[in-house]
Amino acid sequence: MQAGFASIFGILARYRVPIVLLLCVASGSYFLQGYLSFDSLRAHRVILVEFRDANYLLAVLAFILAYTLFVAFSVPGGLILSLSGGFLFATFPGVLYNMVGATLGASAIFLAARWGFGANLAAKLENSEGLVKKIKDGIDANQWSMLFLIRLIPGVPFFLANLVPSFLDVPLRRFVISTFFGIFPGALVFTSIGAGLGDIFARGQTPDLAVVWEPQIILPILGLCLLSALPVLLKILRGKKGI
Repeated sequence: MQAGFASIFGILARYRVPIVLLLCVASGSYFLQGYLSFDSLRAHRVILVEFRDANYLLAVLAFILAYTLFVAFSVPGGLILSLSGGFLFATFPGVLYNMVGATLGASAIFLAARWGFGANLAAKLENSEGLVKKIKDGIDANQWSMLFLIRLIPGVPFFLANLVPSFLDVPLRRFVISTFFGIFPGALVFTSIGAGLGDIFARGQTPDLAVVWEPQIILPILGLCLLSALPVLLKILRGKKGI
């Protein structure tokens, strides 16, 4: 019995950082998810705008901090935050505030995962299959291309794009740069939609996010995906090892 408790305490001590983070994620998701909705934004829009007008710099810092924390603790609602950035600060500079908050939060996950899990999960990734395996092998072969690609492809979950590079030999500087610029197309789209929320709320409507799939929006993003994947595709065509 004592040996069993000792083993459990040993595991808790060894993985104390990731365990604490997981607890924060669970509690944060439970207590905060109700605040990130169109209804909540609509109900508090007047207070938010008044606060922004009276304390612009403080509003910017508070927004970026909130975005960073929500991303760092993987609380659902990043879409609402991006729309809020456009609603409060217009397309520009709102898109920059969204990108800074998202990048800081992603970097926090990246560092926490690297420090907390380290080599153990790196070894597991080596033997993994499916999407994670493809991302891992692609990053090994072409770091810059794959880091940008996993940010641009809508089907890759944001948290997965944060975690997988942390278990590989990806420098923090490279991760930050690829995250900041890689999320720009999507951030620009959602921030611009958010910039029109004032008129939409005034009409008692809800924004139509299906506009994201309109050809004039999705095709340029797909073009950027193809451009990012080009080095990988060239390797495959040349008969070298690809993803």
